[in-house]
Amino acid sequence: NLAMMHRRLVEATTAGAVLTVFPECTITGYCFESLEQARPVMQAEDGPFTERVVEFCAELNTHTVFGYLESAGEAVFNSLAMAGPQGVVARYRKVHLPHLGIDRFTTPGDRAFEVFDTALCRIGLNICYDCAFPEAARSLALLGGDLIVLSTNWPPTSSTTADVIPNARALENHVYFMAVDRIGTENGFEFIGKSKICHPNGATLAFADHNREEIIYADIDPSVSRKKHLVNVPGVHEAHRVEDRVPTKYGALTKP
Repeated sequence: NLAMMHRRLVEATTAGAVLTVFPECTITGYCFESLEQARPVMQAEDGPFTERVVEFCAELNTHTVFGYLESAGEAVFNSLAMAGPQGVVARYRKVHLPHLGIDRFTTPGDRAFEVFDTALCRIGLNICYDCAFPEAARSLALLGGDLIVLSTNWPPTSSTTADVIPNARALENHVYFMAVDRIGTENGFEFIGKSKICHPNGATLAFADHNREEIIYADIDPSVSRKKHLVNVPGVHEAHRVEDRVPTKYGALTKP
């Protein structure tokens, strides 16, 4: 998988990409029947997998987001890291865990949602099932995110999610949203692709509407996502994606 990542990074950066995103559990795989089965491929937060990816980024002068299973003492997290030429610049541990694959045995993410101010733009990270909870993307938008990156392993039952949710999260938060899925099978599990990059207005900028391997590309302008005041007709039809909220009415959202 590391060798595959290097090949795809070379391909993407040669085509002009400055940030390349890979699916959930890029390096380690996802379809395990127990923690014991998965332990041989786990790594610590700054383990050899991460060191190798940082070397790729230094070689190619680029940034990349990739997934892996993280061993942290007794806990095991489904994690993402964002690496650049100088090292790791962002980390995330999956908060929402479905009863599926390795997530049946991992630990829920123990860190608050965070936006990372990079040289590219302000980036927030989510993993797969996180997108089913609008509070996750909303939190990242309120923290100032320009781009929400969702690395995922979507099975066939998530086809509608792949078609609808990235556009909805982009639109409702006025942010760029990138969903990156895998294809093929692993231990009998099938994955559907359908990677997508969405504009803050909810439009699809790029879509891999098939189940073959592909790199999709899009340009991102942070000034667009930061302009939350949307003026359709001045003084007649305007909206503000942040200021029009009514937080005093949302108390039920934070009740256990």
